[in-house]
Amino acid sequence: METHTKAVILHSVKYADNKMVVDTFTETHGRVSFAVTVAKSSRGRMKKQLFQPLSILEVVFDFRPNKALQRLTDVRMAQPLALMMTDPYKLSVALFVAEFLTYATISEQQNETLFKYIVYSVEWLDSAQGSIANFHVVFMLRLAQFLGFSPNMDTFGDGAYFDLREGVFSPTRPMHPDMVEPAEAEVISTLMRLNYTNMGHMSLSRNQRNRCLDLILSYYRLHVASFPDLKSLDILRELFV
Repeated sequence: METHTKAVILHSVKYADNKMVVDTFTETHGRVSFAVTVAKSSRGRMKKQLFQPLSILEVVFDFRPNKALQRLTDVRMAQPLALMMTDPYKLSVALFVAEFLTYATISEQQNETLFKYIVYSVEWLDSAQGSIANFHVVFMLRLAQFLGFSPNMDTFGDGAYFDLREGVFSPTRPMHPDMVEPAEAEVISTLMRLNYTNMGHMSLSRNQRNRCLDLILSYYRLHVASFPDLKSLDILRELFV
């Protein structure tokens, strides 16, 4: 069945001289992977530069549910990202977010609200004028809401621990090691209340931000099967003061 939809590029890998496998998150079908033959001339539609991480495309493909790789028949840029690919800070964050999404959404089917959140976040990052130092932390915490395992903020109280396995705050120490001490649990609860507009008001040192990043990734590893270490993480750790 011919399908017209928007897609966000997550990852691509070359497997022949002019062929790639491209992983995407689409508006109509969730995760979809494509076999793409890249144009060798400037006149071809399937230009390699279209498939950069977090590019937002309009795609047309013949959807066959039993095939692991779908075949693109048409593609064009839906939302040009004017700044993200030329700003080294934004580009580093974008590469991390794309790699993170590759694994966080690995089993996601159609989820229109999740798709809209991802597109909104990419567009916000591209156009942002102020600090983006907390962007990836806020993005990851809010994404959990759309994946169905967001921390339960109703359980937070002064002096509470955060139980990473259950996604709840607890007045007593959990009987397992996957938990966060009260001082850091309070920071997580504060981050959960932030959005892209107000996140710049929360001042975190590089060490504090990286610690939050480690805790959030630990949380995802407990709730997403086979969530790996991320290759882009080391660069992100050194990015902001």
